[in-house]
Amino acid sequence: MALKLAILISGRGSNMQAIHRAIQDKKLDAEIVSVISDQAGAPGVAYARSQSLPVRVLERGSGESREDYDRRLIAEVAAVSPQIVALAGFMRLLSPHFIQRFANRIVNIHPSLLPSFPGLHAQRQALEAGVRVSGCTVHFVDEGCDTGPILDQRAVPVNPDDTEETLSARILEQEHRLYSACLQLIALGKVRVEGRKVLLL
Repeated sequence: MALKLAILISGRGSNMQAIHRAIQDKKLDAEIVSVISDQAGAPGVAYARSQSLPVRVLERGSGESREDYDRRLIAEVAAVSPQIVALAGFMRLLSPHFIQRFANRIVNIHPSLLPSFPGLHAQRQALEAGVRVSGCTVHFVDEGCDTGPILDQRAVPVNPDDTEETLSARILEQEHRLYSACLQLIALGKVRVEGRKVLLL
């Protein structure tokens, strides 16, 4: 039985595209039951439509609270009954209500080796800190900022001449491989979350 995925995006959705390619290449036993974007003009929306994936655009209304928006988002996600909600460049903070509704079922990928450099501009943070190794992390989402239980990580060397752009590009290559590999582990039933830890079965 294919793993049912709802994928949330805000921009180009390159990780969503990588997940879709992995499904097409039979490397990931999953089905994308919905691509949901909070931006109508997101390039990822155009890609999803070009691939005949089910797409919903759910923009935040003027003056709408985060909680009210999340109630609408919860309804959209719940309507397709996904097993996993995959964040793929979704730039909106999720409310505790959303996270509790889909507890231990929301997965995110972050461009650093967490717990180092959480939040925005992780690659810039790594360069400013002068580290020699950065990378990416797939983790389950909790109510903190990139603090949820870690599923897996990939290291990426930081070169002396790296800019934020070059480092980001190399990390992104690993993101595309890692995310699908982690989702396949979930699809195979090899992942269990217990408290703050992820157990690989």
